[in-house]
Amino acid sequence: MPPSPSPRPWGSYIVRVLVVAACYYLGARLGLLQALVNDQVTPLWPPTGVAVLALLAGGLRLWPGVSLGALVVNASLSDLPSVLAICAGNTLAPVVACLLLRRADFRLELDRTRDAMALVLLGALAGMAVSATIGSAALLASGVVGGDRFWSTWAVWWTGDALGVLVLVPLALALRSPRWRRPAVRRWVEAAALVGSLTVVMLIATTTDVRLMYLVYPFLIWAALRFQHLGTAPCALIATTLAARGAAMSTGPFAGMDLLVRMVGLQAYNGTAVLTALLLSTVIAERNAARAAIERTVEQLTEVVGRYQPAPLGDLLPPRRPEGP
Repeated sequence: MPPSPSPRPWGSYIVRVLVVAACYYLGARLGLLQALVNDQVTPLWPPTGVAVLALLAGGLRLWPGVSLGALVVNASLSDLPSVLAICAGNTLAPVVACLLLRRADFRLELDRTRDAMALVLLGALAGMAVSATIGSAALLASGVVGGDRFWSTWAVWWTGDALGVLVLVPLALALRSPRWRRPAVRRWVEAAALVGSLTVVMLIATTTDVRLMYLVYPFLIWAALRFQHLGTAPCALIATTLAARGAAMSTGPFAGMDLLVRMVGLQAYNGTAVLTALLLSTVIAERNAARAAIERTVEQLTEVVGRYQPAPLGDLLPPRRPEGP
């Protein structure tokens, strides 16, 4: 008689759900430091990145952790019907994003160009439109925002949720990559110089009226060429976070703009920067993988040729006829 299957490990599942909820809550408290609408709509919302990453890595069955975290965060920010609607939107958006990514055959290794495109276009921009629409409609229905502020609220919500996916998911996926090697000291020095110089440039670009934010692209190219995802993910995080800070404080290139224009400009900049970084690092990773495959093939052929021992030439010639008298 075959043994009966072991019972479902509910204890482990509950722990994982609580961990997701705790990470969601911590990310939300961090994001609310830059809230622009009703102390709850922010241009950078890290919990969406936490939710998408948890569902991608742990499966859709972890969605209760997202709902629990969203409920705890929003419980004190609005009335009960709005809180429930917002929690539903905050849960549904990561689920939709994960389903879209699965439909696109997304791989966590981010080693293909299509994976980078899918993460930006489907996981961030398309998926997070769900939470922005439901959340903004809930605030409108409860009277928290008026009809004249609906689209600006929607833009801030969409920008924050999409940015949370764009900056957190690539970084976490790069850190979980098994292709770790102990770098030389000069590589650490180069990485520190890259991150430090990028941070200085972005601090200047987001606090001065001179349009300098395009200077981020040489640093993203540098990171992609030298470090691939392990370099572009932290650089994209720094660039987009400081840009969101400038947009929230209405400084630098965002000074003098109304809220909707600032959010549209911020989303265009962040989407372009992250997409450029991901695509370039993915193309270089694909090139390196193809080169490594070719080198392995050449080594195998060389080994086969080295083992091959050709027959002596005399054995291949036809036998001579015996000469007659």
